[in-house]
Amino acid sequence: MNADKPTIKKIRATAAMREIMAEYFHQLDEGATSGRAKIAWCTSVGPAELLRSLGFLVYFPENHGALLGASRAATDLIPAANALGYSPDICSYLTSDVGSYLRQSTPLTRAFGMQSVPRPDVLVYNTNQCRDVQDWFAFYNRETGAPMVGIHTPRNLDTIDSELLENLAAQHRAAIPLLEEISGNTFDIDRLREVVAASYRCTQLWKKVLRLATHRPSPITFFDGTIHMGPAVVLRGDPRAERYYQTLIAELEERIAGGVAAVEGEAHRFYWEGMPVWGKLRDHAETFAAQRACVVASTYCNSWIFEGLGEDDPFIGMARAYSEIFIVRSEEYKLEYLRRMAQDYAIDGIIFHDAKTCPNNSNNRYGLHQRVTEKIGIPHVVINGDLNDLRMYSEEQARTQFEALIEQIEENAS
Repeated sequence: MNADKPTIKKIRATAAMREIMAEYFHQLDEGATSGRAKIAWCTSVGPAELLRSLGFLVYFPENHGALLGASRAATDLIPAANALGYSPDICSYLTSDVGSYLRQSTPLTRAFGMQSVPRPDVLVYNTNQCRDVQDWFAFYNRETGAPMVGIHTPRNLDTIDSELLENLAAQHRAAIPLLEEISGNTFDIDRLREVVAASYRCTQLWKKVLRLATHRPSPITFFDGTIHMGPAVVLRGDPRAERYYQTLIAELEERIAGGVAAVEGEAHRFYWEGMPVWGKLRDHAETFAAQRACVVASTYCNSWIFEGLGEDDPFIGMARAYSEIFIVRSEEYKLEYLRRMAQDYAIDGIIFHDAKTCPNNSNNRYGLHQRVTEKIGIPHVVINGDLNDLRMYSEEQARTQFEALIEQIEENAS
């Protein structure tokens, strides 16, 4: 790729996001160390609304895993988990987080002054993403003695029917007695409705953020999205997330009105399918910006758009929201989803990230990438890497693949 020095446009709202994220972590830390609050650990696509409605402060280990990857601490921590018998082939969020616990080292210390992650009072997971989250939380169940509650979601779903939703809703309801006992609070259906409604408003605002990238030139990139999705992950159901996204939307709309592009001279529009390579976000952003290429959309960032939360029944809403996500769906559904996204965002090419330790979020292993190109006529490339373990990532191979995609698009256009 050429040696032009890329300009990464800073989003002003980032400062506000950092403030509310810092406030979130400080509240967790104070609540845990003082004992004045109960701490629930939750998987990122799990029943955070139910937990918040019962007064828990909610901590997300996957968010911590992403921080370990982005800070490039993960590669040094993973071997500690491997030595305990956790395979280097399983989720590197899991192994880096367990390694962080074993080594008593966390980026939260430098970022927020926290000596450790908050100790859990209860561990609540949803297997919609993978079985690794269950084994991840089981480690902390053994280490801390905190009770563990699971929501078990089927996978490879083509349609979402009423029988499935009732089953999942029943699993949520069944968790309530234990959660009441631990929290010391009585379940209130009206409070749950309030929290679910707040989550829904948050998810609609986040959807608007991402949809603004359909504009040409796009005011935001996928790499921006991976950072600014933070409040949608850890603060959905909290009014602070809604206020933040209103601020972000105003800034992005200002960019559009002023003709300001996230990538100067945007010439190519790409889609990122799969997990980010957390330790290479800035490198990738600069690489594409140097070629006037904007990664405008991704499956990953869109995973926190939960339309199902708009249901009248909050239990059915949570059940639908957390079983409709891309990772749970059938290959046929995924193909049609990618077709729609390519059309909506005027995509020129697709980058499939084959993340070594995340097979459930690597959608090129059973021919889907070939079928997408055959169906919609858009070229693709596959890069090999990982979400956290940079030993699996080849800078040279990725750069070669990026170059090949741009060259193919330019050849097709000539």
